[in-house]
Amino acid sequence: MNSKIKVLIVDDSAVVRQTLSKIISSDPQLEVMGTASDPYFAAKKIASEVPDVITLDVEMPRMDGLTFLKKIMTQHPIPVVIISSLTEKGTETGMKALEFGAVDIITKPQVNTKIFFEESSIRICDAIKAAAYARISRKKHTSYTPPVVEPKYTADAVLPPIVSNKSMIRTTEYVIVVGASTGGTEALTTFLKAMPLDSPGIVIVQHMPEKFTTSFAARLNDLCGITVKEAENGDSVIRGRALIAPGNYHLLLKRSGARYYVEVKEGPLVNRHRPSVDVLFRSTARYAGANAVGVIMTGMGDDGAKGMLEMKLAGAKTVAQDENSCVVFGMPKEAIKLGAVDKVLPLESIPAYVIKAR
Repeated sequence: MNSKIKVLIVDDSAVVRQTLSKIISSDPQLEVMGTASDPYFAAKKIASEVPDVITLDVEMPRMDGLTFLKKIMTQHPIPVVIISSLTEKGTETGMKALEFGAVDIITKPQVNTKIFFEESSIRICDAIKAAAYARISRKKHTSYTPPVVEPKYTADAVLPPIVSNKSMIRTTEYVIVVGASTGGTEALTTFLKAMPLDSPGIVIVQHMPEKFTTSFAARLNDLCGITVKEAENGDSVIRGRALIAPGNYHLLLKRSGARYYVEVKEGPLVNRHRPSVDVLFRSTARYAGANAVGVIMTGMGDDGAKGMLEMKLAGAKTVAQDENSCVVFGMPKEAIKLGAVDKVLPLESIPAYVIKAR
């Protein structure tokens, strides 16, 4: 996209509209096309000018966000980013919004402290940019072009680089680690539903806000044959179970003897994310080496690319989701460019590959 990404803000709170306008306008790649206090006013604005992306609250008077989202997706699909609260109702509704076609979900900006506001601003702007490049139904595919981003922390901020792990002992067990972002909720659903009951232990980083990962894990646990849960510090990585990184925390794979377990850790945004795929992949390279298989899925940016290369150099097998099955072919593309990927496969072929990769 050569011109700025036009954004329509829909929220019944004047304070939130003003705050989001300030955040979005501060990014040189974004432009606030307009604001609306409810879906009816939003529909009038869309009739005169179609935005590139809509940010949408889910709890509004006159017409709720879910109803409006369904109308958009069935009548005139436009990428939608849900901006939601962290209430129990908000997380449940937010997960439904993803099922109904929303591209991403972000928590409302926190203005109580400077660092929270700054991190919220980064996440909101990045989510909007990712949505602008996302493939949605009845929308012509736009090739991914990496946006200009500011300097960012690498995985060094959480875990030092690997010196050498050539002496890593192979065990009879191996682990599967997965990284995903925009479009990842549906990709992970497809992936995990295809995994056999005795599948190797799985550890996942999906870019998603805190509390929403709890609902996401519970939803997957209901849909899948294997057990799926939000990771807790010290959880063992065992057959037939997938652990999902809790939102707003990094997740590391660790090893004690033949036992793999996870560490939930605080830290700065890495590659503009917390949890970060690079952090998980680096820890996997260090503590699992050739006993691991890495999967990088749909998402914008390059989080996970360097970590996947470290995994490959440590002897792990690696696979990337192909462009045709990605919502945004960003993270897989960057990993492929680095030479970090053994195989590039459509989403539906990845489960069989990772089971046989060892």
